[in-house]
Amino acid sequence: MLLAIDVGNTNIVIGCMDGNGMRFTERLSTDEGKTSLEYAILFRVTLDLHHVAPSMIDGAIISSVVPVITPVIRTALRKITGIQALILGPGVKTGLNIRLDDPSAVGADLVAGAVGALAGYEPPVIVIDMGTATTLIAVDKDRNFLGGAIMPGLRLSLNSLVSEASMLQGISLDTPKNAIGHSTADAIRSGIVYGHAAMIDGLLDRMAEELEGNVTAVATGGLAAGVVSACRHKIELDDTLLLTGLKVIYEKNRRS
Repeated sequence: MLLAIDVGNTNIVIGCMDGNGMRFTERLSTDEGKTSLEYAILFRVTLDLHHVAPSMIDGAIISSVVPVITPVIRTALRKITGIQALILGPGVKTGLNIRLDDPSAVGADLVAGAVGALAGYEPPVIVIDMGTATTLIAVDKDRNFLGGAIMPGLRLSLNSLVSEASMLQGISLDTPKNAIGHSTADAIRSGIVYGHAAMIDGLLDRMAEELEGNVTAVATGGLAAGVVSACRHKIELDDTLLLTGLKVIYEKNRRS
């Protein structure tokens, strides 16, 4: 079995895969203060909950946008499995031709998402990842990673809006029934959710003009479902996109 771990600024997503597909996925909170032992305990408990013994794990790969945590997570995995995890970064084969000014600066999560999209969808494809930030990444028909757009994510936008107003605390990110909010809370939800959806629709229009062929849009991330349902564009929802990409990358490097 393969353990694929995506370390984000807010969450750590764990996926366990075997020849039959995804055994389980779980989310943990990202905490820079935790030690490798504390993470090892969390990982061990997660495996136990899904009846997976550490001895059943024969491979591991990590993508991370939090560099200070990366070696901690790697050590934690080694403590419970004895495996030295592959870390997605420069020198790791991905199959992508990254057409950026500085290819080494692209986030590991964006690379994993693009590889995952190419494994399941025909290019050209636009990958929308909704986490702490919302990113849109364009891959052309020749599988070139062209770059994209980055904007504040939903929760970051909401927190920024209400941080100085105690009466506005506790507003959820549920998709409102109407764009015209009939209360302050509904108006904020409309602005955040429908506003985010409108930005994504607008960026998809602009990116599609720059790509050749029929563009496929695919979204992932913990907050994606509610926003995708509010978009005017057809967008595929794929919760395991990054984990799929990590599996493809792991297999490509294991064979080399």
